[in-house]
Amino acid sequence: QVQLVESGGGLVQAGGSLRLSCVTSGRSFSALGMGWFRQFPGQSREFVAQITWNSDNTYYEDSLKGRFAISRDNDKNTVYLQMNNLQPEDTAVYYCAATTFYSCSGTGCYDYWGQGTQVTVSS
Repeated sequence: QVQLVESGGGLVQAGGSLRLSCVTSGRSFSALGMGWFRQFPGQSREFVAQITWNSDNTYYEDSLKGRFAISRDNDKNTVYLQMNNLQPEDTAVYYCAATTFYSCSGTGCYDYWGQGTQVTVSS
């Protein structure tokens, strides 16, 4: 089992930045691919970004490239999502998730999920 706990969400004005963190415990973190997803009210979770277990590759939803950056620190069992120039349309609940796949952007590939952290961007 893998437990994931997100933090770093909150309220920010448009144009601001937030860095989300996700600390994991349980199964070896360094063997897992890690992803971030977000969910808008009434909608399914959608892919934001993913980083491979060795940080060799990162993947992003196309519209978020250049504003969002995913990274990880295997010594701290933590994955991060740096979000810059946030806009009201980024308001959502953000989830981190763990996968045994090398790379995957679908929710079905992820076996473990955090509880989510709310990000609210005011105009």
